[in-house]
Amino acid sequence: MIFAVRVTLGREESVMEKIAEASRRFKYRIYSLFLPKDVRGYIFVEAESPDEIRMAIRGINNARGLVDRPVELKEVEKFLDSKPAEIKLKKGDFVEIVSDPFRGEKAKVIRIDLIKREVTVEMIEAAVPIPLTLPIEAVRIIKQGD
Repeated sequence: MIFAVRVTLGREESVMEKIAEASRRFKYRIYSLFLPKDVRGYIFVEAESPDEIRMAIRGINNARGLVDRPVELKEVEKFLDSKPAEIKLKKGDFVEIVSDPFRGEKAKVIRIDLIKREVTVEMIEAAVPIPLTLPIEAVRIIKQGD
């Protein structure tokens, strides 16, 4: 059965990790946890019974409680079907890095690995061109290459 756990806004990931840790440590029968991007303030938990979840969330500061009724699978199915974004990068494109530690740096794409969803870039303004491999989500295209 799937249940929803109310959580303090912005603390969903940390609560989910604490529930998973409690489940492993105390052998609660919790089968899966998931956190959809579109739903804030809730974590969905698949478990044998609601009592297992109540025991797992006991003592977790930002867990606000368990929703009384189970969640039907059809209600959360739309969150489970994830489709990877279409990759429009090509070799030679100029990109801006949008994740730390190189946020804001400009780079040129030298290789794309579609299977691993990684892109290898060379920094434009660096004194020595060092290849840097990043997840595709960590770059934003700023100019199409030739």
